[in-house]
Amino acid sequence: MDQIEREAMDYDVVIVGAGPAGLSAAIRLKQLDPDLSVVMLEKGSEVGAHILSGAVMDPVGLAALIPDWKERGAPLNTPVRRDEFRVIGEGGDMRLPNFAMPPLMSNHGCYIVSLGNVCRWMAEQAEALGVEIFPGMACSEIVTGENGEVKGVVAGEFGRNSDGTPGPHYEPGMILNGKYVFISEGVRGSLAKQIIARYALDAGSDVQKFGLGMKELWQIDPARHREGTVTHTMGWPLGGNAGGGSFIYHMENNQLCIGFVVHLNYQNPYLFPYMEFQRFKHHPLVAHLLEGGERVAYGARAISEGGLQSIPKTAFPGGVLLGCSAGLINVPRIKGIHNAMHSGRQAAEAAHAAIAAGRAGDELNDYDQALRSGPVGRDLKPVRNVKPLWSRYGLLGGLSLGGIDMWANTLTGWSPFGTMKHGKSDAEATGKAAKFRPIDYPRPDGAISFDRLTNVAYSFTHHEETQPCHLKLADPDIPVKVNLPEYAGPSQRYCPAGVYEFVDGGEEGPVFVINFANCVHCKTCDIKDPSQNITWTVPQGGDGPNYPNM
Repeated sequence: MDQIEREAMDYDVVIVGAGPAGLSAAIRLKQLDPDLSVVMLEKGSEVGAHILSGAVMDPVGLAALIPDWKERGAPLNTPVRRDEFRVIGEGGDMRLPNFAMPPLMSNHGCYIVSLGNVCRWMAEQAEALGVEIFPGMACSEIVTGENGEVKGVVAGEFGRNSDGTPGPHYEPGMILNGKYVFISEGVRGSLAKQIIARYALDAGSDVQKFGLGMKELWQIDPARHREGTVTHTMGWPLGGNAGGGSFIYHMENNQLCIGFVVHLNYQNPYLFPYMEFQRFKHHPLVAHLLEGGERVAYGARAISEGGLQSIPKTAFPGGVLLGCSAGLINVPRIKGIHNAMHSGRQAAEAAHAAIAAGRAGDELNDYDQALRSGPVGRDLKPVRNVKPLWSRYGLLGGLSLGGIDMWANTLTGWSPFGTMKHGKSDAEATGKAAKFRPIDYPRPDGAISFDRLTNVAYSFTHHEETQPCHLKLADPDIPVKVNLPEYAGPSQRYCPAGVYEFVDGGEEGPVFVINFANCVHCKTCDIKDPSQNITWTVPQGGDGPNYPNM
């Protein structure tokens, strides 16, 4: 840490990130002991600003935290009424019968929600209990104690010049210390990444795997809207180029959430995930829904896909990892909100017991054990092989074998495959350009499909452009000298916001340009860059997407 003088404030628990995991932890802490001091720091301009509407939520995590959530007015307004799984080709589709799907894949009993609004409602519950919530406060550094434990974070630093020096209106931020620090930044958070490396938390786990999820929110023709309908698809247009699929959720008020996930272990560096998403929307199944409608928002984020075997140790000296910071997504269900809430609640219970016993700054190993043996572990264990089977055997083989494995786990608690390994990281999986052909993508029509920069405007992202670039290159020469000639410059395609480009520098040759103001904080560059040369860090607080309150 640098030598800048900062004021410090002490709390019982410091929580980084106001998503469902962090909010659940804050609420549970105050339920257990109203006298505990709890502070929550959120980098978005408000709670929910970095969470785009449209998710299917299993309410079990919320019910365990707030049993009377219905009476309290939680915004779970649209129960799932129709559940569809389809395999699609370029011109048609085939619906898979629901009876053939393992029961754990059913969405009945779940709700289509605006997760941003759920988090805003949870923040109201937390504040009513006495939790202090500070939005617009990016946490840029961890603070360690004498014994190497995490004892706090630096938050709220503003006003550095582009070269990193303090500007005329520089604010150094504050140090917020806690007996325990909870990290709930979401997928591939900058502090979580540092902590996992510092304490070797992933030494006993498999490599983490990721997907890139892109999402648009549409207002559609009421005649085409079927409130409560959930559709998941696999197949076209990705085919054998990559694993992935789509989700289509008919929300309330004639809103449609349409999303597309591309597994980031694809080999062909010419693959363009954003353009695969735009091409997908022209399938007759989808185009019919969107015709005459209006796109109102766009966003993207990475999704953890490693499952049970990729969860790192979640307790470290002085704190814990929560939710997507630990990688708790159930991949075939495309759900993680319930597990995030479970993790926050269990971490709070472990911290409350430790503080009551006079402890501070040690490892909350009871939390790690409860996470693996409790509802989160039970949710993830039956599906642990779905991702590696898909990666190894492709769509049809993975679908068939994954289904057999889930049924076997459901009926007997046993897997014929044991626990499979993932193999290479997503960055290592990227192949050399010489082994692949470029992919020709159709031009967006401006009605159903859109160019990338036009869509980024609908993320309402903003970054103060005089600050330092928050996308750090370990070696500034690698993009042009290595990634461009060997991998055809994949950053110009894998980024869903058009942050990276190679421009003609005349006699000097290609120049690598980082348009960091476009960034929607998906973290894909930190994950997929084949040279692992890019590190995503937090910009100053309040910057990034500002998704609409819908």
